[in-house]
Amino acid sequence: MYRAITAAIEVTVEPRFLAERSSPELGHFFWAYTITIANHGDGAVQLVTRHWVITDGTGRVEEVRGDGVVGEQPVLEPGESFEYTSGVPLNTPSGFMTGSYGMIDDDGEPFNIAIPTFSLDSPATRRTLN
Repeated sequence: MYRAITAAIEVTVEPRFLAERSSPELGHFFWAYTITIANHGDGAVQLVTRHWVITDGTGRVEEVRGDGVVGEQPVLEPGESFEYTSGVPLNTPSGFMTGSYGMIDDDGEPFNIAIPTFSLDSPATRRTLN
C-alpha cells in the first residue's frame, strides 16, 4: 500500500495487475487501483478535480485532468472516508502513477492534496535472484 497525507487528508493506494484484462503478447498491460481518501481534519472537504501523471516503462508521460473521480465529487465530513476503484492500461509491463486532487474546504478555499506515487508492476517485470 502507498500513502500520503496532506492537510490532514490521507490518500492510500493499492494497485494490482489484472492478468485477465492484459495481453502481454500484444503489448497491453492493465492495472486496477483502489484509492481511499480519509478526512482526518476538523472541517468538511470536497474533492472537485483530479490530476494524474502516468509514466510507462519507456518514460513516456501522459497527464490526465478532470472533474471528480469515477463521476463523483464527494464531500467528506471529519472522520469520513471515500473509496473507489479505477484502472489504467499501459503498453509496457511496468510504470508508475502520481498526481493530486483539487479540494475545497468548508470555507470555499481551494487546496491540493498529494496522491502518493505508486508502482505498476506486472509479473513480466518481476525478476528472481540466482
